[in-house]
Amino acid sequence: MSWLITGAGGLLATGLLDRLASTGEPVHALGRAALDVRDRRAVRDALADHRPEIVVNCAGWTAVDDAEEHEAEALAVNGTAVRWLAEACDLVGARLLQISTDYVFDGAGAGPYPEDARPAPVNAYGRTKLAGERAALRHGHYVVRTAWLYGAGGRDFVHAMIRAARERPYLDVVDDQRGQPTWNADLADYLVRLARSGLPPGVYHGTSAGATTWYGFAREIFTLLGEDPDRVRPVPSSALSRPARRPASSVLAHTRWEPIRHWRAALRAAWPAITRLRRQEVRSR
Repeated sequence: MSWLITGAGGLLATGLLDRLASTGEPVHALGRAALDVRDRRAVRDALADHRPEIVVNCAGWTAVDDAEEHEAEALAVNGTAVRWLAEACDLVGARLLQISTDYVFDGAGAGPYPEDARPAPVNAYGRTKLAGERAALRHGHYVVRTAWLYGAGGRDFVHAMIRAARERPYLDVVDDQRGQPTWNADLADYLVRLARSGLPPGVYHGTSAGATTWYGFAREIFTLLGEDPDRVRPVPSSALSRPARRPASSVLAHTRWEPIRHWRAALRAAWPAITRLRRQEVRSR
């Protein structure tokens, strides 16, 4: 099986490259300098040149707050570009795995959202990612929604908490947004297995099992650091001034396929690689 990964250099693309390194399968990972997914002709040329069997679109506008003021630009990356990729995949007979988000939901539901729940995004980021979902599904491809992604080397919540533990005596973290922290290595493995599974195209939820709040996630990180978790203090979302609304509970159900392991077990498994990288960063200063 041959692969093409867009958004090379990002957190998920890095996890995918690590996962595929031992398979011996051909993998082409293209960052923005090599492939601007907003360029229709460039997308067609890249797929025609490489002739992949699987395309995983890890490229995307992920700055949730910035999307509020730049929705058109975010839509070009998260929505229109997916159409170009889907069309190009059709031309070469490739399958597209489009990465999406729990933020396509409004968070007002009573329980976890199944794959066929009606999306209702409350912010520009969610709207643009929903446009990408629809483009992929219209062409008969795969959509994988994920959430709260972290991993070694990422600019993510885990690394922000590690820095905060070192620099601040106390930290206020929101306790009224509920979701599923997901390790990039686990999601990468999920995507590879999905691509090989023979399951039909459609929407799948690639998130860890279980759920927590950002506050609960932060306390777990502090505990693994050997720090006092009571240094993390719960606050409501209203205490933070942010341009984009966040869903109160965007927990995803796993009714079409198996979930990833529990988020707490995944964090513990990820911890050695995360702390090893942090030690290297500290020594290099």
